[in-house]
Amino acid sequence: MRSVTHGMREGSIDQGSGRDPGRDAGRSRSLWAWGWRDRFPDAAARGGLVQLARALLPGAEPALQALPPGHDGEPEVPPPAVAVPDALAAFATQAPRDRAMCTRGRAFPDLIAGFAGDYAGAPDLVARPRDAAEVARVLEVCADRGWACVPFGGGTSVVGGVDARLARGARAAAVALDLAALSGVREVDPTSRLARIAAGTPGPVLEDQLAAHGLTLRHYPQSFEHSTLGGWLATRAGGHYATGPTRIDELTHAITMITPRGELATHRHPGSGAGPEPARLVLGSEGALGVITEAWMRIVPRPRWRASASVAFADFTAGVAAARALAQSGLAPSNARLLDGHEARLHRVRFDGKSVLLIGFESADHPLGAWLARAVELARDHGGEIVTGPIESDDASRTGVAGAWRQAFFDAPSMQSALLSIGVMSDTFETACSWTQFPELHARVTAAVAGALAETCGGGVVTCRFTHVYPHGPAPYYTFVGALRPGGELAQWRAIKSAASEALAAAGGTITHHHAVGRIHRPWYDRERPPLFGDALAAVKRALDPHGILNPGVLVG
Repeated sequence: MRSVTHGMREGSIDQGSGRDPGRDAGRSRSLWAWGWRDRFPDAAARGGLVQLARALLPGAEPALQALPPGHDGEPEVPPPAVAVPDALAAFATQAPRDRAMCTRGRAFPDLIAGFAGDYAGAPDLVARPRDAAEVARVLEVCADRGWACVPFGGGTSVVGGVDARLARGARAAAVALDLAALSGVREVDPTSRLARIAAGTPGPVLEDQLAAHGLTLRHYPQSFEHSTLGGWLATRAGGHYATGPTRIDELTHAITMITPRGELATHRHPGSGAGPEPARLVLGSEGALGVITEAWMRIVPRPRWRASASVAFADFTAGVAAARALAQSGLAPSNARLLDGHEARLHRVRFDGKSVLLIGFESADHPLGAWLARAVELARDHGGEIVTGPIESDDASRTGVAGAWRQAFFDAPSMQSALLSIGVMSDTFETACSWTQFPELHARVTAAVAGALAETCGGGVVTCRFTHVYPHGPAPYYTFVGALRPGGELAQWRAIKSAASEALAAAGGTITHHHAVGRIHRPWYDRERPPLFGDALAAVKRALDPHGILNPGVLVG
């Protein structure tokens, strides 16, 4: 086995820096918006966005709004309710910016609160343990004192999964547990194609360190730049690739989690029939059962060959049929992204109302011309018109229509924050269903959301794309955009989100394919899961977290 170690931090943290150790030391994250503070658009750029929003939403009156308190300076946070215990003093901070940064995630209600400069729910302290023993110490202190503990990850939750105020409830204090100091690829086993990686490792760091060995995890969620391995595992994240091993579940070999009762480490094996799989208990646990500290992940050689094409359909239904044929063909493309006409326009891919199917293949072993040719043939069989491609090159996924889509995909969360700053709401939700169910689900969902937009916003836009396609069904992903009413923003969002969630439940879709449960999806998750499983999960929670300190209100309890 080839072993590598990368820069594990030792010693105390910088108590007042307002930055996360182990991440980009030259930049700081925005306190309220998505991403880096220096990437938030200036007044001129937001002025251009106003004009685009007016074209997208006729009758709306978007306008530049004053940026929130603390956007460029120190935030106002209430005094902490407790002092830092001596046991945590070497790796905990109460610096205002650190506490503000860990107040909440990036769900739309979080953005609304952050844009208002509201940090009243800031955690009382932020702990950044440097090893598993210090993680256990944090949990011990919280259990002894009855404090809530919120494993924070990268803070990119879009479902209310890291809300310090709601976790605290009636407790005396809340502690945000940030694993930024537990970062890096610790071991690489190229023979077995495995890597042991610390849970606090952000996506770019993880890929950079694997790239030095010619390897990749091949997991690129939309939050990739700021989210962490531990967060992906805790939320059962879905990657960017549309087929094949793309969900974090499929890439996980073994996990170590620290619970208030001790360590839970799953066995390292490629497959087993020895009873229920313990790792399945850890995956998707959302910080409610324990704190994931590291994992052995299944890695692959970096791709050498890429091939892509884009196909237009005058009718979305024909595009759906083509996507299904491709998913059931056994070709296993890396990309099979179907965008409806509204989605294609919104993300600057196409502007004539036609739907677009983006097809891509990649391999570390062989050229892909034959696979792409057959995929294009399938698309043509369903009335598709080839727009670009076939293209075979090392960077085929970064050129033409595919490249435009890829850039828009990663820019979308930043655009959501910028739109809020001009009085426009944009948000997303996603699901999964069978191919048979999809037509009815799509009709119900689009009608429900369009109706809610009309009632609450005076109209708006609803778009759909497939993020993943399986032989048995797609994972539709919806975006909605509408004008905000000052003072009524949260009520507007809740009405639309509720309408969408009720429609998904009525049509038999899951409440979430890859955004996790958190608190926002809890009402529908509680209805979706079998009642006996709910009881079993509650029993597991009591067994691993007897004092109920870990992320109270998430998943269970």
